Amino acid sequence: MTKDEIILANREYLFPAVFHYYKEPLVVARAKDQYVWDADGNRYLDFFGGIVTVSVGHCNEQVNAKVHRQLDTLQHVSTVFANEPQAALAKKIASITPGGKLTKSFFTNSGTEANEVAVLTARCYTGNTEIVALRHSYHGRSGMALAATGQGAYRLGPPNAGVVHAHNAYCYRCPFGLQYPDCGVRCAYDMEELIRSSTGGRIAGFIAEPIQGVGGFITPPPEYFAIVEKIVRDHGGIFISDEVQTGWGRTGNRWFGIEHSGVTPDIITSAKGLGNGTPIGVTVARPEVADAVAGATISTFGGNPVSTTQAKAVLDFIDEQNLMANCAETGAYLRAGLEELKEKHAIIGDVRGMGLLQAIELVSDRENKTPAAAQTLMVMEAARENRLLIGKGGMFGNVLRISPPMNVGRSDVDQFLELLDASLAGVALKGVGSTSQ
Repeated sequence: MTKDEIILANREYLFPAVFHYYKEPLVVARAKDQYVWDADGNRYLDFFGGIVTVSVGHCNEQVNAKVHRQLDTLQHVSTVFANEPQAALAKKIASITPGGKLTKSFFTNSGTEANEVAVLTARCYTGNTEIVALRHSYHGRSGMALAATGQGAYRLGPPNAGVVHAHNAYCYRCPFGLQYPDCGVRCAYDMEELIRSSTGGRIAGFIAEPIQGVGGFITPPPEYFAIVEKIVRDHGGIFISDEVQTGWGRTGNRWFGIEHSGVTPDIITSAKGLGNGTPIGVTVARPEVADAVAGATISTFGGNPVSTTQAKAVLDFIDEQNLMANCAETGAYLRAGLEELKEKHAIIGDVRGMGLLQAIELVSDRENKTPAAAQTLMVMEAARENRLLIGKGGMFGNVLRISPPMNVGRSDVDQFLELLDASLAGVALKGVGSTSQ
């Protein structure tokens, strides 16, 4: 198919809710390492990684070699049969969870499914039904996941009942109009009032992303989750850490984002970077929590031998190449570069994130923090013209999301910063964002 035929087929045969970036959809033809090529042969530096999914580079040769062998050996059996790839991956994950306390896994196909399993498990374990989630969160596309999602634009159709939303730690736009750290982390302590006023007082659990992905990489203060965890447990609930975007070392020096808060959750969910592009989801829990899911259940494609082989190969590659340390070190270098761009471009209101999960929030004026949604779209288009791929998010659509493969180096970051600088400057020259010297 030609590029135009592909675009036309997308319009005619896909749900219109399936949206694409850019005024003219970018048709991706192939990819390798940190680069992507479009249908016209143009090469782009990929600093979004398919929404925080390409963790060890596109078409990683070491990973793919193991997948090719598995394809010729065993492709599918379903969960009603035991197989080595699934068992090996479950054992590996159990060895790297916080404190080695989460050791029982259930494999699915996506982060949405992983979160469904987690909420079901919390309800079975506690005997309670109500769930607390966070504002600005995103947890997936199913009925339950939509109910837990704290963004109106994604809450399509009538979501399931039984979920309430607490204040998130969005320091740049504090819901209480306070400044950290003088605020005393009021947003965290407000959890007590929320549970007492908006639930029956006994909850099944609390689900949260350590860094909110679609919300715009909102990064809470380090003490936020420790405060919330105690309140949640005092009211009978367990802690679910949604690590779909923050897992597998991306935040630097730790396998999971929640570990930076010193909190050990009862359940971790993940997907995306675990498979480096192959569909996989996992819900891993403390044994006594997992054991509460009594009865029988199956997942036709969960624990698929090919997907679990690829996931295990990804984790081994991260281990062998010490990519968690690279995320910390190269991530710090990236962060310093973004802070320099903030000094140069007045349109950048905030820089936040952790490791190789960084974001910049664009505003039309810094004093009032007015979201620069239109300018953000223009920067996205300018970045495409400069052969750079980045993501977009935030409640107001004004946050640029940056999540390159975890094995990029400083030279890649230098190239990225140069291209982003040019993209921001190009928009400023059009009169929609001022540049300060």
